[in-house]
Amino acid sequence: MYNINEIDFRRLDLNLLLVFHALLHERSVTRAARRLFIGQPALSGALKRLRVALGDELFVRTSHGMTPTPRALELARVIEPLLLSLQQALHAKPAFDPAKAERVFRIGLSDALEVALMPQLMQRLAAEAPGVRLIARPADRANAPGMLDAAEIELAAGVFIDCATWHRQRALFDWHFVCVYNPDLVKVRGKRMTLKEYLRHPHLLTSFSADLSGLVDELLRAQGLARQVVFSSRNFATSPFIVRQMPSITTVPTFAAATWRDALGLAVSPLPFDSPSYQVSLLWTAAHDGDLGLQWLISLMHAVFAGKPVR
Repeated sequence: MYNINEIDFRRLDLNLLLVFHALLHERSVTRAARRLFIGQPALSGALKRLRVALGDELFVRTSHGMTPTPRALELARVIEPLLLSLQQALHAKPAFDPAKAERVFRIGLSDALEVALMPQLMQRLAAEAPGVRLIARPADRANAPGMLDAAEIELAAGVFIDCATWHRQRALFDWHFVCVYNPDLVKVRGKRMTLKEYLRHPHLLTSFSADLSGLVDELLRAQGLARQVVFSSRNFATSPFIVRQMPSITTVPTFAAATWRDALGLAVSPLPFDSPSYQVSLLWTAAHDGDLGLQWLISLMHAVFAGKPVR
């Protein structure tokens, strides 16, 4: 049992945390006051008390509005999950029955993972939880943690490294890079594409930074080699249709390649050089550990996809 020192809380009216939360999201005293249904003078007074209690300016007026200080951003990582956890505890239901549940979940993931995972997941939901609906939002390993912390999504799927201590993670499956091409336009003599064949054709690149160079190019440079990248996009959706129409190659994760192979009749080959493997995981915040609905969804996705990488 935790030992809470009540004296520490006498210096801080816990209602001031709501003022902190409103200012953090609105970045305006006027809008924050309107959000809390109080007058602007009352909110200004509350901000003054908050500054004194926490020993920091917290929000500084700039041309962009009330900008949070580094101390405020540090506190937000604790206060935001705390308020969300308290809100969930006050409104929590004792159980979650998927067959009767009426709930919307927001999941952040790449378009390639969306195509690979959502059809099978939606099929399971239709059978087991017809009242559950999903909203997929574009997210990658760079912005997904921040979207979780800002409550823009409840769950993320992707490759996540060096997560914060307040994030929870559960592995689904491993993947590696393979190359995809139209076998009618790109001729491969054997079942596995050779390095010479790989470098002979132009390449399409999917890059979250939308550059003409990526990890594969770094691996090739280490061998004194280079490929010709003629197209780059943040999205996976375009490349397979280009590959269908021109003699080109795209290098993508196994789960994306399998979808394109099955849907568009494209060919898949291992890379003709060594490349690392990665792990797709589910990510959520500790504030949702007690969310029975979300935990049920996480368990369902784990049961459907864990250890079953798409070839």
